[in-house]
Amino acid sequence: MPEVVVLARSFGRASSEPLEILEKAGLSVTFKSNPEPENESMVAELIGNAEAVIVGVDRIGEKVLSLCSHLKVISKHGIGVDNIDLEAARRRGVIVANAPGTNSESVADMTFLFILSCARHMKLLLEQVRNKKWSSPLLGSELEGKTLGIVGLGRIGKGVARRALGFGMKVIYFDPFVEDTDFTKVELEELFRLSDFVTLHLPLSLQTKHLVNERLLSLMKKEAFLINTARGELVDEEALYRFLKEERIAGAGLDVLSFEPPFESPLLTLPNVLVTPHVSAHTREANVKMGKTAALNVVYVLEGKEPLYRVV
Repeated sequence: MPEVVVLARSFGRASSEPLEILEKAGLSVTFKSNPEPENESMVAELIGNAEAVIVGVDRIGEKVLSLCSHLKVISKHGIGVDNIDLEAARRRGVIVANAPGTNSESVADMTFLFILSCARHMKLLLEQVRNKKWSSPLLGSELEGKTLGIVGLGRIGKGVARRALGFGMKVIYFDPFVEDTDFTKVELEELFRLSDFVTLHLPLSLQTKHLVNERLLSLMKKEAFLINTARGELVDEEALYRFLKEERIAGAGLDVLSFEPPFESPLLTLPNVLVTPHVSAHTREANVKMGKTAALNVVYVLEGKEPLYRVV
């Protein structure tokens, strides 16, 4: 009976359907807790001789692939595959699949929650109430008429754009791979200059690491906010910290950081930064869709078929 190791912590959390898909296919399913997702020795030990693994943020590199010789498929419980060495998997004939589109609406919702929370200083207001201060000198901002700059107009970016239109915002975007006549396409530098809110929705790669650097941050309005629900390493966090501390930009909403958990990050000490624990995709609906897709990818590969969404 082929074995599937599940390392993704939230797999099947909202529904038993994803697990049932695997079990009905005659697969042996083992859930394992991974306390060190970046430790490839630990990941390899947990996978062992399994033919398939369903991963979350667990690091799958050359070391894991060399030690886990029975592995046939890596199924990402999510979209981004920057934690998987795709070239090493290709060389060893291991199929990598993911679950695009399954959490798009959830992440778009969370992104807009950040936009609203930043505009109305929600973090500071909640802290004031907890400290028994009822009146506040803070003045928030309306969204109507403001410019939202979207970096990466894929499924999530378009979902955020739709929400922004409902609030009467002007939407501009930068994406070298997309031409969308519903919104205004601009160059990256122009987007940072014009936007009242900049939100990131692009994958992490060698080309996009630290895309948001000191140069781009220096173009932002003093009243502007940066939102990141994509990948922490898209942003040079040292530069971001300086700009926020010096109030050269108004604030930031971050669901992702370069190192997680980020308890030692100086960003957490700033009053104008709202941080959540990488939970943009954590809704019941997304969890079910993501789990079922991740499970079906495994089943199809082990049955000798193409997965639903093959990456390599």
